[in-house]
Amino acid sequence: MAAEGDVELLELEPEDGSQDKPRKHDSGAADLERVTDYAEEKEISAEDLHTAMSVIGDRRSREQKAKQEREKELAKVTIKKEDVELIMQELEISRLVAERSLREHLGNVVEALVALTN
Repeated sequence: MAAEGDVELLELEPEDGSQDKPRKHDSGAADLERVTDYAEEKEISAEDLHTAMSVIGDRRSREQKAKQEREKELAKVTIKKEDVELIMQELEISRLVAERSLREHLGNVVEALVALTN
């Protein structure tokens, strides 16, 4: 004979399995709630976006200024026309590339050639 508690359990469980559907629905809602909570935590505010953009802008400005200063320094280096033509003929490269390499290596033809071949 079944105990009284066992009978109550049998009466609470429907035979068609309809109790499983709300549980699945509830678990899906809980999962969705966790996802939306996570997404809300990860949202970027307008202030954060503005700060990030200003940091990027500042970095670009510094890089541009450093590049301009480097170009000014390279322009001050004197190079020989014969050296430029030698590099152009030997490596079959443009005048601009040959001049740039010579300026970067302070007019030293050997260093410029080595750098261009590596």
